[in-house]
Amino acid sequence: MYFGVGFFVDSIRVILQEFYSLGNPGRFNAPGTVLGKITASGRYAAHDPAAVDGTETAVAVLWGKADASGGDAPAVAVVRGPAIVNRHDLVFAGTPSDPEIAAAHTALLDAGILVR
Repeated sequence: MYFGVGFFVDSIRVILQEFYSLGNPGRFNAPGTVLGKITASGRYAAHDPAAVDGTETAVAVLWGKADASGGDAPAVAVVRGPAIVNRHDLVFAGTPSDPEIAAAHTALLDAGILVR
Protein backbone atom coordinates (compact mmCIF):
# COMPACT_ATOMS: atom_id res chain seq x y z
CA MET A 1 0.00 0.00 0.00
CA TYR A 2 1.10 3.58 -0.61
CA PHE A 3 0.58 6.21 2.07
CA GLY A 4 1.83 9.50 0.59
CA VAL A 5 5.13 11.21 1.29
CA GLY A 6 7.00 8.36 -0.38
CA PHE A 7 6.27 5.68 2.20
CA PHE A 8 5.40 2.18 1.06
CA VAL A 9 4.25 0.00 3.93
CA ASP A 10 2.62 -3.31 4.70
CA SER A 11 -0.50 -1.96 6.40
CA ILE A 12 -0.92 -5.03 8.59
CA ARG A 13 2.56 -5.38 10.06
CA VAL A 14 3.99 -1.87 10.34
CA ILE A 15 3.87 -0.54 13.88
CA LEU A 16 3.09 3.15 14.15
CA GLN A 17 3.90 4.31 17.63
CA GLU A 18 2.90 7.57 19.24
CA PHE A 19 6.00 9.19 20.65
CA TYR A 20 7.18 12.45 22.06
CA SER A 21 9.88 14.33 20.25
CA LEU A 22 12.45 16.33 22.15
CA GLY A 23 12.75 19.39 20.01
CA ASN A 24 14.87 22.47 19.88
CA PRO A 25 12.99 25.76 20.39
CA GLY A 26 11.54 26.91 17.09
CA ARG A 27 12.05 23.52 15.45
CA PHE A 28 9.48 21.70 13.37
CA ASN A 29 10.13 18.09 12.42
CA ALA A 30 8.97 17.30 8.90
CA PRO A 31 7.46 14.01 7.71
CA GLY A 32 10.29 11.67 6.80
CA THR A 33 12.63 12.93 9.53
CA VAL A 34 15.01 10.15 10.56
CA LEU A 35 14.79 9.59 14.32
CA GLY A 36 16.96 8.13 17.04
CA LYS A 37 15.82 6.99 20.48
CA ILE A 38 17.17 8.74 23.57
CA THR A 39 18.50 5.99 25.81
CA ALA A 40 17.81 7.73 29.14
CA SER A 41 14.18 8.66 28.45
CA GLY A 42 13.05 6.26 25.72
CA ARG A 43 11.78 9.22 23.73
CA TYR A 44 12.54 9.91 20.09
CA ALA A 45 14.39 12.87 18.63
CA ALA A 46 16.03 13.75 15.34
CA HIS A 47 18.86 11.37 14.49
CA ASP A 48 22.26 12.89 15.23
CA PRO A 49 25.31 10.82 14.20
CA ALA A 50 27.57 12.91 16.49
CA ALA A 51 25.44 12.38 19.62
CA VAL A 52 26.14 9.99 22.48
CA ASP A 53 22.62 9.88 23.94
CA GLY A 54 21.16 7.14 21.72
CA THR A 55 20.06 9.39 18.86
CA GLU A 56 23.30 8.54 17.05
CA THR A 57 21.56 5.35 15.86
CA ALA A 58 18.70 5.75 13.38
CA VAL A 59 15.72 3.68 14.55
CA ALA A 60 12.55 5.24 13.10
CA VAL A 61 11.05 7.61 10.54
CA LEU A 62 8.59 10.35 11.42
CA TRP A 63 5.24 9.76 9.69
CA GLY A 64 3.70 13.23 9.93
CA LYS A 65 4.77 16.73 10.89
CA ALA A 66 5.58 17.29 14.57
CA ASP A 67 5.78 20.73 16.12
CA ALA A 68 8.50 20.41 18.74
CA SER A 69 9.05 24.15 18.98
CA GLY A 70 7.68 24.25 22.53
CA GLY A 71 9.36 21.06 23.76
CA ASP A 72 8.03 17.51 23.67
CA ALA A 73 5.28 16.95 21.12
CA PRO A 74 3.11 13.91 20.34
CA ALA A 75 3.66 12.46 16.88
CA VAL A 76 3.51 9.21 14.91
CA ALA A 77 6.50 7.33 13.50
CA VAL A 78 7.31 4.11 11.68
CA VAL A 79 9.34 2.27 14.32
CA ARG A 80 9.30 -1.26 12.92
CA GLY A 81 8.83 -2.88 9.53
CA PRO A 82 8.40 -4.36 7.17
CA ALA A 83 8.34 -0.95 5.54
CA ILE A 84 9.97 0.65 2.53
CA VAL A 85 10.78 4.35 2.45
CA ASN A 86 11.98 6.48 -0.42
CA ARG A 87 15.50 7.76 0.26
CA HIS A 88 14.59 11.08 -1.39
CA ASP A 89 11.81 11.66 1.16
CA LEU A 90 14.02 11.15 4.21
CA VAL A 91 14.93 14.27 6.17
CA PHE A 92 18.15 14.44 8.17
CA ALA A 93 18.88 17.04 10.81
CA GLY A 94 22.00 19.06 10.07
CA THR A 95 24.24 18.03 7.20
CA PRO A 96 25.34 14.43 7.70
CA SER A 97 28.06 13.05 5.45
CA ASP A 98 27.37 10.37 2.85
CA PRO A 99 28.88 7.65 5.11
CA GLU A 100 26.68 8.83 8.02
CA ILE A 101 23.60 8.67 5.79
CA ALA A 102 24.58 5.17 4.61
CA ALA A 103 25.03 4.09 8.25
CA ALA A 104 21.57 5.47 9.08
CA HIS A 105 20.05 3.50 6.19
CA THR A 106 21.72 0.33 7.50
CA ALA A 107 20.49 1.01 11.04
CA LEU A 108 16.91 1.53 9.76
CA LEU A 109 17.13 -1.81 7.98
CA ASP A 110 17.84 -3.43 11.37
CA ALA A 111 14.36 -2.19 12.37
CA GLY A 112 12.85 -3.63 9.19
CA ILE A 113 12.69 -0.26 7.43
CA LEU A 114 14.22 -0.59 3.96
CA VAL A 115 15.46 2.58 2.31
CA ARG A 116 15.31 2.62 -1.49
